[in-house]
Amino acid sequence: MTNSIKEIADADFICVFGSNTTETHPIISLQVKKAVREKGATLVVIDPRQTEISAIANHYLQLKAGTDVVLLNALANVIIAEGLWDKEFVSMRTEGFDELKKAVEPFTSEYAAGITGVPANTIREVARGYAKAKNASILYTMGITQHVTGTDNVLAVANLAMLAGHIGKPSSGVNPLRGQNNVQGACDMGGLPNVYTGYQKVDDPAVQGKFEQAWKGSLPSKPGLTLGEMLDEAHHGKLKGLFILGENPILSDPDYHHVVASLKHVDFLVVQDIFLTETAQLADVVLPGASFAEKDGTFSNTERRVQRVRKAIDPIGNSKADWQIICEIATAMGYRMSYESPAAIMKEIASLTPSYGGITYERLEEGGLQWPCPTADHPGTPYLHVGKFSRGLGKFSALAYRLPAELPDAEYPFLLNTGRRLFHYHTGSMTRRASGLDAICPEEFLEVNPADATKLGVSDGDTVKLVSRRGELEIKVQVTDRVMPGTVFASFHFAEAAINKLTNTDRDPVAKTPELKVCAVKIVKA
Repeated sequence: MTNSIKEIADADFICVFGSNTTETHPIISLQVKKAVREKGATLVVIDPRQTEISAIANHYLQLKAGTDVVLLNALANVIIAEGLWDKEFVSMRTEGFDELKKAVEPFTSEYAAGITGVPANTIREVARGYAKAKNASILYTMGITQHVTGTDNVLAVANLAMLAGHIGKPSSGVNPLRGQNNVQGACDMGGLPNVYTGYQKVDDPAVQGKFEQAWKGSLPSKPGLTLGEMLDEAHHGKLKGLFILGENPILSDPDYHHVVASLKHVDFLVVQDIFLTETAQLADVVLPGASFAEKDGTFSNTERRVQRVRKAIDPIGNSKADWQIICEIATAMGYRMSYESPAAIMKEIASLTPSYGGITYERLEEGGLQWPCPTADHPGTPYLHVGKFSRGLGKFSALAYRLPAELPDAEYPFLLNTGRRLFHYHTGSMTRRASGLDAICPEEFLEVNPADATKLGVSDGDTVKLVSRRGELEIKVQVTDRVMPGTVFASFHFAEAAINKLTNTDRDPVAKTPELKVCAVKIVKA
């Protein structure tokens, strides 16, 4: 997030784009509700599926899945055509405005309405409201990133924020809500194939030299593979071993059968987790990791806040804290990795990572700190890009409309959209073991529009066979107008209805994120 969670409550205009905020980020949704209730903020919700938060929105834009760039370009078109952009901000802090202006010129509100399904008048009203607001915040999640055009979608959001000057100030910005409690921290710590800690590039010779000196060893000069690319290489026999930590790709990744086949192709599979997940059941060795309550460390949350995690109980049975397991494996493989404690690891992180340079366990005892926090006396950074961007001038991106990789056709006439539900989390490895949660939400349903249900001759509770080009499964139907005709929805929490048996592995060419939000399926009455 460029801004902080608490700032949302003071925004004048909030755009929630591709995010089921009340169910997937309920604490953050409280700030949105507070802004609407106490400040009278304008709330715009953009999503193919009617979520709970859309009920309190001033404007709900139910666009067709995969048409995000068209809508965002149309909003930019209105702002430019009506002279509503922030002239000073664009002039002083950005580049590429003329290219953007030319690119969005064809994306009139009427043109966008024909593609997205959002009325032209609504597009114009939302664009005017966003541009004229004193402070406007955009919140988004995987509803716009899990597409083959995910990078374009995010760049189009950035275009909008810069165009209206809604960045680098309180209660504004571009705010991706991270999907898991420490996914921000994992990325910060180099859990990506192309960077070390603090997003320092692997292929930068100066960065490589710094880490080689600190770690006393040679390091690769080229980026590694993403998760999807690793599975592809494993499938083709080019990747011989995999070490999976706290991840259950059999249920969470697209094309279930491809994932299983890929994992079975490796010579040696190690899974480190707290439960015997579907993925762990295929492993040659399972290492028992420790839960959050059994270890010390830090989590970095979605607003870049680094917070202490304190051990409540000793690890149960033969389990150990993840850092200890990793150190022991590295040492056994010939590289002596010895740290006294997580605090010692944080000390090394601070010495090698400019954005974490001032973060220590001693300081974190007083409360969380938001990076960048470069020095010991720095208070942390509540919002980014004050005065200038990290690259200097913010760059507008001229973006064209590109179709999803797979669209409905005569054989597969429905579009499947996937996501999460309130009572379960991710692949259910923890929440499905909570008897109270599983009692409330014990099974998955396929949400089907009433008009489609009538045509198919199905009713609430009927079992259908859901089929894509990659697989099939049986699932019960829930008839609801939350989804538009021609679109169906299901979560990926349930192994009994493993929805990623159906999704495809086509990826964004830049971020390599799979297109989990658009998939062509057919429904066969069981």
